Amino acid sequence: MAADFLIRRVAVLGAGVMGAQIAAHLANAHIETLLFDLPAPEGEANGIVTQALDKLKQLDPAPLASPAKLSCIRAANYAEHLEQLRDCDLVIEAIAEKLEWKSDLYRKVAPYLGERAIFASNTSGLSINALAAAFPEPLRHRYCGIHFFNPPRYMHLVELIPGRDTEAVLLDQLETFLVSMLGKGVVRAKDTPSFIANRIGVFSMRATQHHAQTFGLGFDTVDALTGRYLGRPKSATFRTLDLVGLDIFSHVVTMMRETLTDDPWHAMFALPDWFERLVAEGALGQKSKRGVYLKVGREIHVLDLASGEYRPSEGLAAEAVKDILRERDWAKKLAGLHASRHPQAQFLWSVLRDVFHYCAVQLEHIADNARDLDFAMRWGFGWDMGPFEIWQAAGWQQVAGWIKDDIAAGRALSVTPLPDWALEPGRTGVHATRGSFSPSPPTPLPQAGEGGAQRREREQSYQPRSQLPVYQRQLFPDKLLGEERQYGETIFETEQARLWHLGDDIAILSFHSKMHTIGSEVLDALLRAVDEAEAHFSALVIWQTEPPFSVGANLLQVMQGVREAPEAGLFGKFKQAAQRVKYTVASGGGVGAVLDAAIGNLPRVEEVVAKFQRATMRLKYARVPVVAAVDGLAMGGGCEVALHCARVVATLESYIGLVEIGVGLLPAGGGCKEMALRAAQEARGGELFEPIKRNFQLIAMGEVSKSAELAREMGYLRPGDRIVMNRFELLHVARQEAAALAATAWRPPLPAPFPVAGRNVLATLRAGLVNFVEGGFISEHDHAIASRIAETLCGGDVDSGTLVDEQWLLDLERRHFMELLATDKTQARIEHMLKHSKPLRN
Repeated sequence: MAADFLIRRVAVLGAGVMGAQIAAHLANAHIETLLFDLPAPEGEANGIVTQALDKLKQLDPAPLASPAKLSCIRAANYAEHLEQLRDCDLVIEAIAEKLEWKSDLYRKVAPYLGERAIFASNTSGLSINALAAAFPEPLRHRYCGIHFFNPPRYMHLVELIPGRDTEAVLLDQLETFLVSMLGKGVVRAKDTPSFIANRIGVFSMRATQHHAQTFGLGFDTVDALTGRYLGRPKSATFRTLDLVGLDIFSHVVTMMRETLTDDPWHAMFALPDWFERLVAEGALGQKSKRGVYLKVGREIHVLDLASGEYRPSEGLAAEAVKDILRERDWAKKLAGLHASRHPQAQFLWSVLRDVFHYCAVQLEHIADNARDLDFAMRWGFGWDMGPFEIWQAAGWQQVAGWIKDDIAAGRALSVTPLPDWALEPGRTGVHATRGSFSPSPPTPLPQAGEGGAQRREREQSYQPRSQLPVYQRQLFPDKLLGEERQYGETIFETEQARLWHLGDDIAILSFHSKMHTIGSEVLDALLRAVDEAEAHFSALVIWQTEPPFSVGANLLQVMQGVREAPEAGLFGKFKQAAQRVKYTVASGGGVGAVLDAAIGNLPRVEEVVAKFQRATMRLKYARVPVVAAVDGLAMGGGCEVALHCARVVATLESYIGLVEIGVGLLPAGGGCKEMALRAAQEARGGELFEPIKRNFQLIAMGEVSKSAELAREMGYLRPGDRIVMNRFELLHVARQEAAALAATAWRPPLPAPFPVAGRNVLATLRAGLVNFVEGGFISEHDHAIASRIAETLCGGDVDSGTLVDEQWLLDLERRHFMELLATDKTQARIEHMLKHSKPLRN
């Protein structure tokens, strides 16, 4: 952001669903926000806004990172508070999608805008130039579109749309603010109806609906085919419609039909009769409890077009088609779909073909380059790969030929030919290290005897990434297919971890293990990394190239360490189950992650538990600062690693917790010890009961923070730990924190005894557990686990205020962990998690 212009205060006009949630996300970034709406017709004048703010606290997923963030938002109304707009650096209009309503509001607020304020509309598709016409001409250079996606906190995409008079520097300032302060991925769209993401996304959904009907596939079958198999959200197509709201989708499609009259695919923007009938009946999806799907008791039913009635949802992908879809290589996958005569395969090929065709033709009209289109679909619709990336991965020339043949044969939805650039001989795709293809100005076809100057002219049509200074904070931005990436220079590397650097004195440790579980080899790497950092570097950062930070245990390894069993029998069944189930341990984790012995026994397990404790203590007392860069899940053992680092830098969307109870265990990598120590530090020599009780509840209930802000409130993060809004800036900020700590002559904390709560608090906690057992709220085994957690946190059977050292509590952790692991019921919980990927309450 330019040094002479910072966005410190923002006004949001309109307290509807989007306006209120945009205000909430501004509050998440700790930005002073005014939320405006009409004065209430009766009662308190700000009643409409007050009611909207109350609803924010009830929504799930939560728009607010913490309810405390509401203090950043002030209610205002147009009758009394327009003068307050003069002090706002940014004003975002988010009222209903009516051109005349927006224009009236613009004329009303224009006299009150500060002389340097940016005014932006959150329209999802109205013309920015048409809207700008409502402003006095001298103000139009400060106007643009700023399209957030719903829900604003969680959706990474924001489309930035300039008008013909918008100042370039204003767009740069706004993009910088959106990227770094709000954590967004920004693409600049052209002023065309529905911009980029909705234009492509809605067309894709309409093409899917059209071909589903053509091939006679049920809606549930379509959803079985078009979700994760294609790298798209689990909600796929029709479940997504129910989530979005059929009325919302109808409005968007209707607007596109009215404004895209010259689109060669215009017929696709007419909704089918069955869809309009559902909307007329008020069957709008999840919000009305009926849409394409309907829940009947515990069963999910789906609309059957043939009968017009709902039937049990049971649609499945055919086995032959599943075999094709399981192929990870898009070249083989798309070739298989194209060649297969199965209706499901032909349906999928038809949808993908028409989306590729549409993107190629429309690219020059809606976006500056192919990168912006692909990122728009990834960030706005949750696709793993953009349409051009898939096409490129599948073999550009081959797919282009298939599309051209289908157009000629009349099988495509439009006879519009592919643009010349898409058919260039030798083209291998649209993304490369030098940038992404831009069709404007038109790229000349390569000619026989083409000279170097001509070739350079053609290559200049590849646009590099933005050079705005804010992107220098993204050391490794979101990667596109075709881009090369090198993560620094290796110091050492094993199968499970790598230590590396970027040419300076900060070492970076990254895990290679699946979901970044912490196995014995990862522990070896942790210990070795601290040694290397102390010998040759000024600081150590633990950062993963992709989220999560760490999900915790590989429970199959736990069972391998507990049971001496042949490959057949029970262990063989566990292994087979693990191969069938894509296992993660979001609800169980911790020190069990350290076990990678092929077949072991309890003494061997205890040795590795002790090793985990040595590793976390080594992190804590390292002679150089260790910074944990947390993004996404930090569960069980992952949480314990973070707890022991000198500083944690976490993205807002970090979900942190000690969740071992889900598999019948307790934290034994120093998690209980550290939470007891933090309780003592919080008490400052006073009463320990309240902080110990809170931390006991966190661990005994396996509570996970729903944001980094809540993790701070729960005590998993400390006041000095940092929260980053943009995950792609995480490593940059973590390295800065590490450098700052090192620059201040970092010294580890001095080990010192601390007071524990002792037997009196332990008795109180156990009495509460008895009440829960007698009330039927927890099982006897839940009681046994929680009782051991309480004993560990309280320091055992000692007097209140007894001074103990950290090793005392580590020994308690390890003893209770081993005793629980030896029980049949804990082993049953682990086995159940392996087989079903969800906890067992026994």
